[in-house]
Amino acid sequence: MTDSIDPHDHVFLGRGHEANERKTWAVIALCTVMMAVEIIGGHVFGSLALVADGLHMSTHAGAMLIAALAYTYARRHAGDPRFVFGTGKLGDLAGFTSAVVLALIAVLIAYEAIQRFLAPVVIEFRVAIPIACVGLAVNVASAWLLSGHDHGHDHDHDHGHDHHDDHDHDHDDDHAHHHEHEPAPHEHGRSLHRDNNIRSAYVHVLADAAVSVLAIVGLALARSFGWIWMDPAAGLVGAAVILSWSYRLLHDTGAILLDMNPDRALTTRLREAIEGQGDRLVDLHLWRLGPGHLGVVLAVVTTGNRDTAYYRGLLRRFEALSHVTVEVRRAS
Repeated sequence: MTDSIDPHDHVFLGRGHEANERKTWAVIALCTVMMAVEIIGGHVFGSLALVADGLHMSTHAGAMLIAALAYTYARRHAGDPRFVFGTGKLGDLAGFTSAVVLALIAVLIAYEAIQRFLAPVVIEFRVAIPIACVGLAVNVASAWLLSGHDHGHDHDHDHGHDHHDDHDHDHDDDHAHHHEHEPAPHEHGRSLHRDNNIRSAYVHVLADAAVSVLAIVGLALARSFGWIWMDPAAGLVGAAVILSWSYRLLHDTGAILLDMNPDRALTTRLREAIEGQGDRLVDLHLWRLGPGHLGVVLAVVTTGNRDTAYYRGLLRRFEALSHVTVEVRRAS
């Protein structure tokens, strides 16, 4: 027997999705213009270093393109029924991909630095230092465009999917606001509400900026004191910094893509809320659907006359739960 079936969507995008999409495309436009200026200018003025920096800027724009396309695709296909739980995790997939690219860039920088330790090259300081300064300026501008990204959360979707042990279904699509809410999950590093797509773009910009700063310092010391080894040394430090950022991004996005529990403390509170009523929680799965959205599946064994609506109401105070599935079993 079915009490009611209310249609509902599965849009689990972050609150700042469209704003972050616009910011990312703006950074791509900036990098593309800078890339064209450097490559054309390098050919006109015969500067190979300028052409090389322009080509490097193209990799910068390519990394941003991954993030921008992920935003656009996720938004346009947010309601596509082929995506069982929406497209909210597409940004995490893009972030994971960008992290892999960052790791490869770090390895290439380290390789080049080691090669220069073994076989030092002549450095044209008059050209190299200004190019590094220009690169830093572009990265600062890009960071400014990407700054202010929202790590907040959005609770516009409160879906309940409840399954009885007799296979009756009672679906609830409740958008009401309740005054007694659990505090936001104190998840480790606030990863629940983090948009890893804009984060990956931001990390890429910061990595480029760090390399530019280290390059300027290394080149300045090499020019002032004749320490040619400072240039590749700065490269090695930059590679280590980028690699550490890449590892953290891989760790966080990989955990989401593999549906690891995003908040053990919240899991404990959910268990306490159910079992505190004298019932027994026999199954509980919690995972992230998108920035600020969690899904939960739980099975309860009760000796009372409680139905799915009761547990739905019990869980409403946990604001982060955007998609809830409850199975109720009667104790024999």
